[in-house]
Amino acid sequence: MSFTDSLLDPAKRPQVVQSLSTVIDQEVESKSGLGGMALKTAFASAKKMKEGIVPKATDAMLPEIAAALAPYWDAKGGQDFGSYLSSRSSEVADALLALADAKAASPDNAALAKVYKPIRGKAKGCVEEALPRLAAALTPYVA
Repeated sequence: MSFTDSLLDPAKRPQVVQSLSTVIDQEVESKSGLGGMALKTAFASAKKMKEGIVPKATDAMLPEIAAALAPYWDAKGGQDFGSYLSSRSSEVADALLALADAKAASPDNAALAKVYKPIRGKAKGCVEEALPRLAAALTPYVA
């Protein structure tokens, strides 16, 4: 079974979504300083706008996330997935943020785009830092 098919398997998908949602919550919570405060505020605002936004958005975007990460899974060879992603952190972060940027650009997401745009500049670094945790969350569902 391919990386994408494994993550989208109806028997696993709810657990994959929960694992990714947990990673997102943990990453936001781990941020500190002024940038962390801005990220936490934006995150809290998004959660207030739409109840259950993190798991709902994660589930909706899972096919795209899986498709974006599949080439890295396939290319990692015998390497640990987190280490492999970290070695290509800029490229992987760009691929994942392109998905978020496209969602934010949708007219259906105008309110969320207002929350996302001010933190977008810091998002790449946050995604790069999250890659080992992201990989650790996904690997059990694929391996």
